[in-house]
Amino acid sequence: MNTLAKTFRFFLVLTFLVGVVYPLAVTTIAQVFFHSQAEGSQLVVNGKLLGSALLSQKTGSPKYFWPRPSAGDYATVASGASNLGPTSEALKEAITDRVAKLRTACHVSAETPLPDDMVTTSGSGVDPHITPAAARLQIDRIAAARNLTSAQKEQLAALVTQFTEGPQLGFLGEPRVNVLLINVALDELR
Repeated sequence: MNTLAKTFRFFLVLTFLVGVVYPLAVTTIAQVFFHSQAEGSQLVVNGKLLGSALLSQKTGSPKYFWPRPSAGDYATVASGASNLGPTSEALKEAITDRVAKLRTACHVSAETPLPDDMVTTSGSGVDPHITPAAARLQIDRIAAARNLTSAQKEQLAALVTQFTEGPQLGFLGEPRVNVLLINVALDELR
């Protein structure tokens, strides 16, 4: 009986430490030192919540940069990959369709290679970034849709350079452009 009482007390202490103290400590540290990230990296402009810088959003307007395609239609609850393999006919059809639509929308010839991230989906389906090449590919389409002058088109190209983030810690990953952040800056360009 004595062993059972000790075990129960140990269980209560561990439950309190791991279930109350630890979560409160982590939450407090996150709120104090990483407040924006702890709140979901929400982007608020003029009092209006535009979204999270960590999640891709469906954007079909030719006036904006388009994100990477999503197998889950940009839904956070059902986020994930399509799990289609390289021999899948459905995957081949989807990529062929995306290539055709992208070439038409961006007025790109059949000989011009397209960035992979604009025709394939990410593992999560809500990847907020595209490659700088994918962003540059869209400049002509955006400039035409917004009736930008050549000087403004150069500003748009400079915007892509400005919003290109390097690899994390200088060596992890590839350079990337956050689509939500550059689209917000794009609206401020005019």
